[in-house]
Amino acid sequence: MKHNTNLTEKLSIKNWSEKDQPREKLMTQGRQVLSDAELIAILIGSGNREESAIELCKKILNNSSNNLNQLAKLSVIDLMKFKGIGEAKAISIVAALELGRRRKSEAVIDKVKLSSSKEAYEYLRPVLEDLPHEEFWILFLNRANKIIGKQIIGRGGISQTTADVKIVFKKSIDKQASAIILAHNHPSGNIKPSESDIQLTRKIKNGSELLDIQVLDHLIVGDGNYFSFNDSGMM
Repeated sequence: MKHNTNLTEKLSIKNWSEKDQPREKLMTQGRQVLSDAELIAILIGSGNREESAIELCKKILNNSSNNLNQLAKLSVIDLMKFKGIGEAKAISIVAALELGRRRKSEAVIDKVKLSSSKEAYEYLRPVLEDLPHEEFWILFLNRANKIIGKQIIGRGGISQTTADVKIVFKKSIDKQASAIILAHNHPSGNIKPSESDIQLTRKIKNGSELLDIQVLDHLIVGDGNYFSFNDSGMM
């Protein structure tokens, strides 16, 4: 029993030699020198009886193809499947990745004027790309195509979401938007529009003409890619 306790203590970051401690490296050498595994190890503090915190984090990253975007898709329950990751550690990882996602979203705010589907995609990508379910969002723009707001309109399951057309128009009027961009994600990664996507786009576009609100585009966001109704001549 005493041997196991000592082993557990040894695997805790605070008991590593100073030069190997990720926290110490961050303080003395800067955050840029730390690997992804070392940064996550700082969050969890210790590993399990067989693995150090860094070894455990390497395993978790390897399970996500060493891709932080893939890791961000894991839930607290998913992370707790790894030995040594309890609820508190899993929540810390999820919270840190969510802050990173929000930071990416906030960083795009400086580019307030949209002039292409690519710019709209880059603005919405942090919001939609890592979700395990579908969400439907609207970007509200003024006459100069500057973003004056964004809002989620609908949330669905893995394969489909619905958007109430009346809510789309109400929110657009409330924001006094001159134009809107519709967007939703496909968690499967397949960005081809479904028949329901096409019908919904037509319905919103036709109704918006009566309200003098332009529907500039409808984006479907997948993993690292997107489909633009406007670029494809479907608007």
